[in-house]
Amino acid sequence: MLEGLPPNNAAHMMTLPCPEEQARALADLIVEMFDPAEVAASAFEREPNTKDWTSGEWLVEAYFGSEPDEDYVRSLVASVAGDEAAKAAVFSSIDSKDWIAASLEGLAPVRAGRFLVHGSHDRAAVRSNDIGIEIEAALAFGTGHHGTTRGCLTMLDWLLKRRRPMAILDVGTGTGVLAIGAAKALRQKVAAGDIDIIAVDAARANAVLNGVAPWVFPVTAPGLEHPALRNGGPYDLIFANILAKPLRGLAPSIARAATIDADVVLSGLLARDVPGVLSAYKAQGFQLARRIDIEGWATLLVRNGGASSRPQRGN
Repeated sequence: MLEGLPPNNAAHMMTLPCPEEQARALADLIVEMFDPAEVAASAFEREPNTKDWTSGEWLVEAYFGSEPDEDYVRSLVASVAGDEAAKAAVFSSIDSKDWIAASLEGLAPVRAGRFLVHGSHDRAAVRSNDIGIEIEAALAFGTGHHGTTRGCLTMLDWLLKRRRPMAILDVGTGTGVLAIGAAKALRQKVAAGDIDIIAVDAARANAVLNGVAPWVFPVTAPGLEHPALRNGGPYDLIFANILAKPLRGLAPSIARAATIDADVVLSGLLARDVPGVLSAYKAQGFQLARRIDIEGWATLLVRNGGASSRPQRGN
């Protein structure tokens, strides 16, 4: 499922029906090969009774902030799904207002342990013991419906039943859903940053909406390259819900920002990404302590100093 809406008022899109494995791989490749502030991609299965749709077939959708180089995008498709699929990819223009309205239709609340991510139209769904996080679909990553966001919130809920972190960092905060969830649960400051200024603006607005603006004030920064993020550490809980390549590159700076007993939650990973990311963090002294898989996406809990020799699996 697409996380959030196409960035920067996307007016162009590509669609391609294909098998699940190819769909997931292609969406992941497109996200890795383009600036996340300019391109968003998704892969999802359509209902079997959808008109002209084959049972079990998946759809890849990619949204572009400016008109894409079709030949280049088709070459990416070919590298994953073959030449015939590359020829079958359909490029079109879209109206951003129509897309926003369509994206909000049927956007149901998402539960992850005690956390409930919802839109304004579902405030009544929040129960007395829930930690409600109100996030409207916006031009930034993080409505809570993606398996990576749900995995991180589920991991946070699991961690909070076992310890109370004192210093928290959310790298690549998107709409701020993880930082807001931690701040609401703990009523304390959470450092947060994102490379995309649109995401940062959305996260600040969401922090105000959720009543945690005194604790969550995201900054624009690549990785941890901002004084507010560097000076807020060391951190004993760090979230990095991004993608495999930047996660590997950030391993040394995350290690430097972590306390000796830190928990680090990593996500944005397909199953094939996990070994490479774990290798990068093991080189920094971290060991896998827990793993959660949701909708084909993996969320990893790694601990400084190898706090768990037998990784636990979650769902």
